[in-house]
Amino acid sequence: MPSARQSYTVTVPEEPPAAPLPFTKPQSRRKSPPVSRSMLVSTFVGLLINQAKNSKNAQGLVGLRNLGNTCFMNSILQCLSNTHDLRDYCLRNTHRTDLNCRANAALMEEFAKLTQTLWTSASNEAISPSDFKTQIQKYAPRFVGYNQQDAQEFLRFLLDGLHNEVNRVSIRPRVPVEDFDHLSDDEKAKRMWNKYLEREDSKVVDLFVGQLKSSLTCSECGFCSTVFDPFWDLSLPIAKSSGDVSLIDCLRLFTKEDVLDGNEKPTCQRCKARRKCTKKFSIQKFPKVLVLHLKRFSEARIKTAKLCTFVSFPIKELDLREFASDNSMNAIYNLYAVSNHTGTTLGGHYTAYCRNPSTGEWYTYNDSRVSPMSSSQVRSSDAYVLFYELTNSSRM
Repeated sequence: MPSARQSYTVTVPEEPPAAPLPFTKPQSRRKSPPVSRSMLVSTFVGLLINQAKNSKNAQGLVGLRNLGNTCFMNSILQCLSNTHDLRDYCLRNTHRTDLNCRANAALMEEFAKLTQTLWTSASNEAISPSDFKTQIQKYAPRFVGYNQQDAQEFLRFLLDGLHNEVNRVSIRPRVPVEDFDHLSDDEKAKRMWNKYLEREDSKVVDLFVGQLKSSLTCSECGFCSTVFDPFWDLSLPIAKSSGDVSLIDCLRLFTKEDVLDGNEKPTCQRCKARRKCTKKFSIQKFPKVLVLHLKRFSEARIKTAKLCTFVSFPIKELDLREFASDNSMNAIYNLYAVSNHTGTTLGGHYTAYCRNPSTGEWYTYNDSRVSPMSSSQVRSSDAYVLFYELTNSSRM
């Protein structure tokens, strides 16, 4: 995947050590744990977070300047800035403990700096993300320059870059190939997930990564093989319909059983020959933050086309239990951000609709401009990338 960079550090003035009180014994002073600079910063930022929660004047309502066709970047940055746990991870400087003294951690630092600036700025004047752009284009040269880019691709690169810099695994071990076919599906899924975490383990993974189950059934002998893969987002085809299209329709299309025949015939592990098979996806592990990408852009023979179909999606209580590998699993999500694309493939513009994690109110982020909006306005045919958060009652 890919990445991005922005950082803001709350500056706490250095203070000279306090003179010992006349009645304090030297030994007891030495036993007192020193108050580190990072502790002071964390305390200060914690106060800011609490102030934001209790204040009628919401924090985080700061726009981002368009540097030249960078609305795709601004839209995704605002969605991530309003991702509650990721925001607090940056505001409290917790990411510093995961950097593992890496020589190259400029992307995470710049991302944290930008997030902190958005949430601690004394004014609502728009800020420039130029330092962040410098770092994201170093990580992913495809973002060099000022051409319009795809917001979902940018999100993937950014999350990948952030993950790489705060990966708790400093040296990725070689993972030997193991045969898990003798295990039950649940046990196999756990083993494969743990093997993934042996190499990829970060706060970004904690929040955004889930596990997808792929089942392949041979039509000849009935043998079913399963594979479990991590996913960072789900790209959903838009269901074609003469009537209304819902997000559930798109998810059903994504998970529907497909027939693999002809040149697509896979090799059956039991038959040891290429056979006609059926393939089906289900979700084995639901992430805390579920990113759903509506596939509005399709490659036609001559040019890229855009689907402007209105897809209805719930703001609250998106119930995904029907798509779970285990039907007893709780999987209820609430929407908190949307990256929108207006226009055509020849010329368009990205904006973001975000629910403030402190106040619960919705706002429109249009580059430098931030304005309040009603939750009833969030659904539109411009919705492109949806950000859902697992409800507390669904977390295990």
